[in-house]
Parts: sequence; C-alpha cells; structure tokens
Amino acid sequence: MPHQLTTARLSLRPFTEADEDHLVRLDADPRVTRYLNGGRPTPRETVRTRQLPRLLHRHPSTGTVGYLAAEDRRTGAFLGWFELRPVREDSPPVLELGYRLRPDAWGRGLATEGARALVDRGFADLGAGRVIANTMAVNTASRRVLEKAGLRYVRTWFGDWPEPVEGSEHGDVEYALDRAAWRRRPGPGGP
Repeated sequence: MPHQLTTARLSLRPFTEADEDHLVRLDADPRVTRYLNGGRPTPRETVRTRQLPRLLHRHPSTGTVGYLAAEDRRTGAFLGWFELRPVREDSPPVLELGYRLRPDAWGRGLATEGARALVDRGFADLGAGRVIANTMAVNTASRRVLEKAGLRYVRTWFGDWPEPVEGSEHGDVEYALDRAAWRRRPGPGGP
C-alpha cells in the first residue's frame, strides 16, 4: 500500500527530518497551539527530539507511519499534518485521527477533506474496526470537522492534565466511527 495519499487539494506524504523547520513554524503560532498548551510555541529542541521521532515512526501493526505532512497540491506549500495511527502499537483495530493545520488553511474545508480521506484509508486499507478522535469540548471548529468526516460524539471526559489550558474545565470529547457505520455512509466507503 502506498504511504502517500492525494485528495482534490491535498498531498499527504510521510515526514522527513527535513520537515523540522515546517514543524517549528507551525507550532510557533499561538492559534495553532491554543488548545494544546495554551498557545505557547514548541521549542525547536522538542520538535527535533520528541515530535520528529513520533512523526517518523512506522507502526508494525499497519506497516505505515501514523503522521503525514499535508501540502497544497497546487503550490506544494506545507499546510500542517494529519494523523491516523493505531491506539495500541500492536493492533490496528482502533485508529486515532488527528490533524494540525496552519491558520491560513483554516476555514477552507481542508481539515475535513484530509480527515475523510484518512478515515476511508483506515477502514479500506488498514483494517480498522473503529476510528476515534479527541479534542477539547470548547474546540467547536475541530468538533465540526470530526462530524463532517463522519465521526459521532461518544462522550465527554476529564483528564488530569499537568498544565490545564483555558477551556479545559469543560473537558475533552471523544468522537468515533465504526466500520459498520462507515459502510452505511455516503461516499467512498458506503453506498
């Protein structure tokens, strides 16, 4: 199975170490990290020693990397990344969906486009039985993307975060889509 994925407007490809500068710039924008750490930039050293190894990791249960760099198909510009990785390293039945895009890519349907493509890949190619995603309850934009990608609200939960951010008192939400529901929905996986 190819590790690259193309949609109408996106090219999703595996990360390389050469993407370090892209990641540093992405996580330097407080709008991007608002719901992650309250808007603080991620230090370059953290990108190099923690983020890049995670983004480059190949999961044995799927034979794929869990994170793909997102580029504009027309211009080649780096837009951010998408995630579809096994929740358990040794088993692909439950895959976690995520994304992080630059603010100039927001509001254009790109997050939904990439999320839908990865959900379809998870079920059609990776053997997923269920795709899940989590976000802060107050992150209404991400919640809407998950809904448009076919996932449905499952629950609100409260984690014990070491550094709570504004809005964390409302908890986090889990969304999910199982294989049977994916098959029933309109689009590539369904009728």
